[in-house]
Amino acid sequence: MTSQNKIALITGGSRGLGRNTALALAKAGVDVVITYQSQEARATEVVAAIEALGGKATALRLDTADVSSFKGFVETLRGKLGALWSRDRIDFLVNNAGFGAHAAIDATTEETFDKLMAVHLKGVFFLTQSLLPVIADGGRIVNLSSGLTRFSLPGYAAYAMMKGGIEVFTRYLAKELGPRGIAVNTVAPGAIETDFGGGVVRDNAGLNKMIAGQTALGRVGLPDDIGPVIASLLADATGWVNAQRIEASGGMFL
Repeated sequence: MTSQNKIALITGGSRGLGRNTALALAKAGVDVVITYQSQEARATEVVAAIEALGGKATALRLDTADVSSFKGFVETLRGKLGALWSRDRIDFLVNNAGFGAHAAIDATTEETFDKLMAVHLKGVFFLTQSLLPVIADGGRIVNLSSGLTRFSLPGYAAYAMMKGGIEVFTRYLAKELGPRGIAVNTVAPGAIETDFGGGVVRDNAGLNKMIAGQTALGRVGLPDDIGPVIASLLADATGWVNAQRIEASGGMFL
């Protein structure tokens, strides 16, 4: 591996889909910067796994809900890029960090709504804004949405609203960053067996069976179904795909 490898920044890369994406990119020869909020040990494990694949990686702490911290984060990122890669730009940004919340509309608190908005909408907007000077011309951005923006499952209204906003943001980013040759797309996973939302899809046998029964391929998704999709959108061959919502759900609720 050389310093000529492309570099991806993945938020929330210590677990779940972020971790899987980081490893998929490493297997494709892309170096990786992951962020974590509190799980430093797990982030360190991901870095070690990437290095074992022959890649180069580092992990930086970031609270994607804390907009005031973004300026300092970008400065730290620039320092790491210079020290590890002798570079001052990343090629790819994957806005993945997030958390789940389940409550009916009449039971959703303002506190929960605000937390969802801070991480999934406001944080993504202003972190991307802060990183625009650090993304190389001709680079790519992938934003994570959800199958819940297409189909409706009671209890996810607030979460899905935020992800719907991300899909609109993706199209505007693609339009405004077009002159820089930066393509921007959305990946919308269906239900995936991870620890997201307390691991409910993975651990609740009844829910898992219900979702599998509503999926054309007859099962619930796994992280390995998503990371490679994101990685494929960052590959040289897919540069003409732009401003699209790609759902990776195995065909849920068709």
